[in-house]
Amino acid sequence: MKIQKVGVVGCGLMGHGIVQVAAQGGCDVVVVEAEQGFLDKGLGRIEKSVTKLSQKLVEKGKKTEEQAQEMVTGTLGRITGSLDKADLADCDLVVDAIVENLEIKKALFAELGGICKPETVFASNTSSFPIGEMADASGRPDRFVGLHFFNPVQLMRLVEVVRTESTDEDVFAAARAFGEACGKTPVSCKDTPGFVVNRLLVPYMTQALLMLDRGDASREDIDAAMQLGCGHPMGPLTLTDYVGLDTTLFILQGWKERYPDEPAFEVPAILEKLVAEGKLGRKTGEGFYKWDGDKKA
Repeated sequence: MKIQKVGVVGCGLMGHGIVQVAAQGGCDVVVVEAEQGFLDKGLGRIEKSVTKLSQKLVEKGKKTEEQAQEMVTGTLGRITGSLDKADLADCDLVVDAIVENLEIKKALFAELGGICKPETVFASNTSSFPIGEMADASGRPDRFVGLHFFNPVQLMRLVEVVRTESTDEDVFAAARAFGEACGKTPVSCKDTPGFVVNRLLVPYMTQALLMLDRGDASREDIDAAMQLGCGHPMGPLTLTDYVGLDTTLFILQGWKERYPDEPAFEVPAILEKLVAEGKLGRKTGEGFYKWDGDKKA
């Protein structure tokens, strides 16, 4: 099977990026939002993003001005906005990019199961929830995958393609091919907590926070050790500020509830304390560090 028409539910931070890369990859895309204001904001982001990208390609000598304009026009011309989920009925693939709430996602896929054609493949962009639970809720577990893109979607080159025990082989192959059409490198994995990236990354961040909790080293020295000793672009505490302390806590608490005997999913006390104080990282101006925009204050 080949994916030619794509639906995306949600045009926010992740959704607008998925819409853009799918359209750039040659797919017709229908994006559905709950309110016109949200839809307009998301579509505006896409127009700004694809215009900026096309101009960078001109600056690098990879496109002429005429080719850049054709890229913008062609990409935007393949995107249709809607407030009605019924417009997703004939899509080959529908991707969820809504709020990270499992019950809301399950309800969405149950609804989509009654709207979309039987051949439609469903996918969730979740970073932490079990794909299998949403697959069961959809009523078509054999046609369900995880497609976890990374922020910012337009620039990050990876997509995790997640399969369950029920996922059909052709569906999985089509999902990987779609990831490639979007300009991404797909990595395959089973339906495990956090898939590949977060299963490795979040416990790594957690261990750094536990070191800070115990007083083993200062935040600056922990970050410098991993940045200079392992060649990481930033240390784990800076990274947690970028990800968001509330987001990190949300993921860990969910895993701890589901897998209480897994020691890698311990919740650091300092993380709970800072979140309770409203210090969520870069987005609030303070987390493990103080921030002025994108720079440490």
